[in-house]
Amino acid sequence: MRDLAPLYTAQEMKAAEAGHDVPTLMERAGRAVAEEALRRFPDARSFGAVCGGGANGGDGRIAVDVLRQAGREAREGLEGEVLIDALFGTGFRGEPRPEAAALIEAMNASGKPIVAVDLPSGVDADTGEIAGAAVRAAVTVTMHARKVGLEVAPGRFHAGDVVVANIGLESRDTDARLVTPEILRRVPSKRPEDNKYTAGAVLVVGGSPGMTGAVCLSASAAFRADAGYVTVCAPRESLGVIEARLLEAVKRPVEEVFDVLPRHRALALGPGLGRGDEQRALVRRLLEETELPAVVDADALFGLQPFTRSAPTVLTPHSGELGRLLGRDSAWVDAHRLEAVAEAAERFGCVCLLKGADTLVAAPDGVGDGVLVCPLRHPSLATAGSGDVLTGVTAAFLAKGLDARVAAAAAAMACDEAAGLGPDRGLVASDVVELLPQALGRHDAAL
Repeated sequence: MRDLAPLYTAQEMKAAEAGHDVPTLMERAGRAVAEEALRRFPDARSFGAVCGGGANGGDGRIAVDVLRQAGREAREGLEGEVLIDALFGTGFRGEPRPEAAALIEAMNASGKPIVAVDLPSGVDADTGEIAGAAVRAAVTVTMHARKVGLEVAPGRFHAGDVVVANIGLESRDTDARLVTPEILRRVPSKRPEDNKYTAGAVLVVGGSPGMTGAVCLSASAAFRADAGYVTVCAPRESLGVIEARLLEAVKRPVEEVFDVLPRHRALALGPGLGRGDEQRALVRRLLEETELPAVVDADALFGLQPFTRSAPTVLTPHSGELGRLLGRDSAWVDAHRLEAVAEAAERFGCVCLLKGADTLVAAPDGVGDGVLVCPLRHPSLATAGSGDVLTGVTAAFLAKGLDARVAAAAAAMACDEAAGLGPDRGLVASDVVELLPQALGRHDAAL
């Protein structure tokens, strides 16, 4: 489908290339690199190419020949206004050897723009992991289709602009998929026969004193994501503040949460909930004693242990929260994002969404088609409360009956689309909430 594009591993690329004439593929690849270098840097008169010994190096040498034919000075080495990184290809793993690391560091230290062939040298094509030195490219010309390592951090942040070159290969199924905004077409619109409950009824649990803003953002986001009915359950002492802030939502004391459950279709647990023993016990009861689809975020993740549950469930941690869930530090999660999100999905037996510019959505092994990568384009989303908005949107999509993986990925893309309609600077979470209807309307499933 158009909303999920293939992301290739090294092995999947090898399978795609099987049976094709290697010299022909290399000629096409090298020519594509040279043409993109000329297009991107039209005023450059000289190019230097750092070439390895494998096929990637061969692509680089062909690029040098094409550049010479175009009337530019081009040679192997570090001399040139623009550098071409053709040191390692998709088969690279681990840490570069000292001689290769020195070349990578020299390229980076040169201050010259770098065009990477297929992916920046030092980046693992399968995971985006970086074990040592890695090229920081201005642009990466990748062959046939995007590689996992170009979209998953930290590799994503070394790739620069990614250009896909058609070298004549057929598309194949891949394990990992890149989510596009077209996924929002899967979100059902309200039908003429819907009422406020069937359109999606969400129960948000949180809002301890001093943290009422979080639950208000989640509830408002659920409404703006087209839920028809939202209830907030919060401590009694918070209800006055929430009543003043939220006009449309029903408010109930948290002690009544099990009484109001039946009319709802999804749970949002955690925004501003608090981290005490009572709150942790309540989260566990709601997860183990209800069959409503649920999204678990923020304080509800604190101290969370594996639970028994058959209903669709989504955890939405950032790297620090995921590190605590796995007994690791956040730096390890940031360096091994694919491994971390997959481990969490297995440990908790549910969908896990790891927040970030490369938001990752994983399900337990055997569920779904592999990891979904949501390439968020707007750094303005790095603002307090955006996670609470994501929670409310995910809950609304779950309440509309979407599969948990799709609901999580679509929610991430909805928030990114909404952020793109707002200011680049000074965006706040409530701006994202207000822009959600416009973002969703651009991909209306009824169109």
